Amino acid sequence: MALFVTKKTFLVLRRIGLALIMCASLTACGSLTTTDLNADDLVAAHQLPVRDLKTEVDSLVAPLAETKHTPGVVAGVLLPDGTMHFYGYGVANRENGRAPNGDTLFAVGSLSKGFLGAETALLVDKGVLSWNDTLPELLPPNTPLSSDAQKITLLQLTTHTSGLPRQPLTLETLSYFVRYLFTGESFYNHFDRDYVFNYLADFEADNTGKSQYSNIGYGLLGYILERRTGKTVDQLLAQKIVRPLKLKCTGYTQEELPCYPERAHGYAGDQPKFIPRGEPTPDWHFTHLMRGSAALYSNAKDLLTFAAAHVKGHKSRLNAVMANDLKVRVPQDKASAAIAWVVDDVDGQPIDYQIGIVAGFTSYIGIDPEHKTAVVILQNSFNWDSSVGHKLLLRLRNWQTVKNR
Repeated sequence: MALFVTKKTFLVLRRIGLALIMCASLTACGSLTTTDLNADDLVAAHQLPVRDLKTEVDSLVAPLAETKHTPGVVAGVLLPDGTMHFYGYGVANRENGRAPNGDTLFAVGSLSKGFLGAETALLVDKGVLSWNDTLPELLPPNTPLSSDAQKITLLQLTTHTSGLPRQPLTLETLSYFVRYLFTGESFYNHFDRDYVFNYLADFEADNTGKSQYSNIGYGLLGYILERRTGKTVDQLLAQKIVRPLKLKCTGYTQEELPCYPERAHGYAGDQPKFIPRGEPTPDWHFTHLMRGSAALYSNAKDLLTFAAAHVKGHKSRLNAVMANDLKVRVPQDKASAAIAWVVDDVDGQPIDYQIGIVAGFTSYIGIDPEHKTAVVILQNSFNWDSSVGHKLLLRLRNWQTVKNR
């Protein structure tokens, strides 16, 4: 199904706000998803009776499947003693009614950025890169760059503070986006290296130094890592993260992963707009440039292992670098910026988190560094509300406090 938008129509749509709707529907929109907790959530967390962990998780997560918010959902919980617990609800695949569990494979969208950010930090730690490196130093010689693009640093790319947008808002992008609303098909097909490099030649910064989520920024980051190391993002993922942490089912090509036969199937949720909730959606495929930004597949067990590596102190250099990734690099009034992580103040203490939304999937990973707890929530539908992850982390904090009295 081919849809074309004239320039005149495009300008009209921008005036009525479709540009904003479009940005709010793009892959892994980070700050546009909902994680806010209201006063009732905070009061409830402090007044809960002491209950077993499963009851706590059931009370928050099970309703997502029971109310058809999503066909299936998996929750993973890391406790301060290092133990991990997994709970599945609903179905991973409506055709066979199979329930999801900690081994079920999901597309995790922009949780990919957390892995790419960690790889970048490890390369900085080794002296292969510097946080102060600028695009003229990182890209091929004589790459045409605007004056604003020339000022972008590696640190700004990893913290989403470069001023780059989520993606260029062009006629071509809008045309693909309109098609997506009706078919669920990817609108990232044209974001290759030449397209993004051409954009950088005329780039004018917006909100440099302030958080502005950028998918193409992390696309550039993946390209930079490949160019500097001579390795593909697949090879870097395996070398820097998968093998050291002994992850069993994390990679960019789902068909090559051992848990692929038990994968979750994606379904429509809040998006795509014109596909009924619960109907199947197609898998998304990304250009090589965008691979490291949003193309990762994983499961709750691997993601929780990845989270746990950030709170193990200085057991290894890898753990020390990952722990440092959680620290705020660019303070903001709300949603401060760490290396790939967003940092929220939740009931007076920081929570680091990431959100991924792609095709028919929504993913959340959150860490409470002080209490050494973490939560993973994986849904097989596209939904804006990811507040259940924050709620569960807060309940874990207070549950542990009461339990240990």
